[in-house]
Amino acid sequence: MHTERTVVTDTRIWLEDVEGSEALDWVRARNAEKAADLAATPEFARAKDRITAILDSDDKIPEVSKIGEYYYNFWKDAQHERGIWRRTTLESYRTENPDWETVLDVDALNEAEGENWVWHGVGVLPGADQEYRLAMIHLSRGGADADVSREFDLHTRQFIENGFFRPESKGGTSWIDEDTLFVHTDTGEGTMTSSGYPRITRRWRRGTPMEQAEIIFEGEHDDMSVAAMHDSTPGFERDFVVRALAFYNAELHLLDGTELRRIEVPNSAEIMVHREWLAIELRKDWTPAGTTYSGGSLLVTDFDDFMAGSREFQVLYSPTPSTSLIGATWTRHHLILNILDDVKHRLEVHTPGPNGTFTSEPFTGAEDDAVGTVRVGAVDPKRSDDLWLVTTDFLTPTTLWLARADGEPEKLKSMPAFFDAAGLVAEQHFTTSDDGTRVPYFLVRREDLTFDGTAPTLMYGYGGYEIPMLPNYNAALGTAWLAEGGVYVLTNIRGGGEYGPAWHQAAMRENRHLAYQDMAAIARDLVERGVTSHNRIGVQGGSNGGLLTGNMLVHYPELFGAIVIQVPLLDMERYHLLLAGASWIAEFGDPEVPEDWEFLRTFSPYHLFEPDAQYPPVLFTTSTRDDRVHPGHARKMADLMIEAGKDVTYYENIEGGHGGAATNAQAAHMQALVYRFLAERLGLN
Repeated sequence: MHTERTVVTDTRIWLEDVEGSEALDWVRARNAEKAADLAATPEFARAKDRITAILDSDDKIPEVSKIGEYYYNFWKDAQHERGIWRRTTLESYRTENPDWETVLDVDALNEAEGENWVWHGVGVLPGADQEYRLAMIHLSRGGADADVSREFDLHTRQFIENGFFRPESKGGTSWIDEDTLFVHTDTGEGTMTSSGYPRITRRWRRGTPMEQAEIIFEGEHDDMSVAAMHDSTPGFERDFVVRALAFYNAELHLLDGTELRRIEVPNSAEIMVHREWLAIELRKDWTPAGTTYSGGSLLVTDFDDFMAGSREFQVLYSPTPSTSLIGATWTRHHLILNILDDVKHRLEVHTPGPNGTFTSEPFTGAEDDAVGTVRVGAVDPKRSDDLWLVTTDFLTPTTLWLARADGEPEKLKSMPAFFDAAGLVAEQHFTTSDDGTRVPYFLVRREDLTFDGTAPTLMYGYGGYEIPMLPNYNAALGTAWLAEGGVYVLTNIRGGGEYGPAWHQAAMRENRHLAYQDMAAIARDLVERGVTSHNRIGVQGGSNGGLLTGNMLVHYPELFGAIVIQVPLLDMERYHLLLAGASWIAEFGDPEVPEDWEFLRTFSPYHLFEPDAQYPPVLFTTSTRDDRVHPGHARKMADLMIEAGKDVTYYENIEGGHGGAATNAQAAHMQALVYRFLAERLGLN
């Protein structure tokens, strides 16, 4: 039995009223203070102009998705602030200046409708003979997670009058046929979970009111979300229902007529169904039929045999202490595995033979540098073995390749160099955390660095949800920080996915502090190497990374000269009551349970702040339209610190959702603000 615990009265709850007049007056007043002073400097203006030019550049790689005979791209630049959805042919895309046809102009739509729509994606119905006509386009007001879905005709390039329309809500749709959708959304009282996501999924037939559509499945109020999707692979058409209880905790069901048949794998596993195959990526050890498979492994078997009771698997990948599976991508005939070995990539091609046995060979071509990243995507997994490969690293402009799983890659597009990388080097280092764990990080510095402890250094981290931090070509960072003489450090702390599920699980709940100890160990290692000194180290993170930097602030203030906290969680006593917060209880713990609160309070920055302690300067950024992580976290912490007379800069963008910005101009403003704040506080220039 759980005992009750004392809850301290929070006098700043009024700042949780997202669009309340008093709260917004507070926001406007804070925005007009130090953030406005930074934005008035000529250095800020130069940085913003350079970043805007990068974001608006026509030389960026327009990444495309194949839909029928066309290759579609969503594009934003100075002339298309909200963006255009456009298409071309592969032949034209191969040229230096493709001939694009605009399918939807979001700026023109906003002008016509008096809205502030932000593109949220599209779902297209595959037609016979690869004729693709019907689409559901998803649009969000101001960039929030909640969006609307509207039926669109790809032939006429117009929204369909009286077509399918899903009103604004968190949720989504999946095509079944031209007159039927699966829909999961808010259809009235009791249809959403405590996390603010759909609890019910329906089969919605054209001409039927959505609220009266046939209910396929109902989850529980305390689930995270429910959804259904249709697999349209010819000859393997199937319907699935997913019930997500929490992150990395979900049930997948096959909808067989009117019967739901549970796919009996651990809730923590990731499931991929491709044609006749079922692939299972384990996050924890599993022992079906007396054989134990380790967490982090990838198993494959025949789907129908599995549903009939077989538990015979082929093991395509097993983790080692230095390796993890970062991605698995099906093409028509192959399964490509993307493996990290000490956070360095290698690709493998696995191919089933006539007897169903998979053979493996390395993927060759388009190899990346030792501290680079390779992303893999299927062009058309139902019909083709073509692959998109994206190679990137800190100093080399990103390149897009078109390849076959069994052929030589074709270089399609490369970004230009947006900053001068001459004289810069990128390298990987390891340090030891407090408990003896070996923790990697990447360091980007000038080749002639004197190692006299004077280099302004920016650390970036996340440390949660099994998300790895991987090298990439960040042109804004390059032009506003590296080219100005700054050092950059990308951290691979526990909680992320750099070493697979175990690396993530090592820093969950009561072990959260281990991620923070890893971050502190890297900061100390940088000083010991002579790269920098503590008063010249800045640390930046957003979302769960904002919780990370918030804990750097309250636990390790002596290690840093400046801290950037973006769209953060900071109040771990009330986080589960705010927007999507309840969906993160499995990651952090439940504040309502006294035993959980005992460890939650040890990494709740809002409760650990001490008015008389010394803290480095802090920049908070968030968005009024963030309906995932509540802006109240940043507001309340900033107000608490300002009242105590600390050096706080606060900026809240009215739009942007969880990403913080809805347009390139807004993104450039936010990024320039961060780099200017860090430059001034760390003595960059």
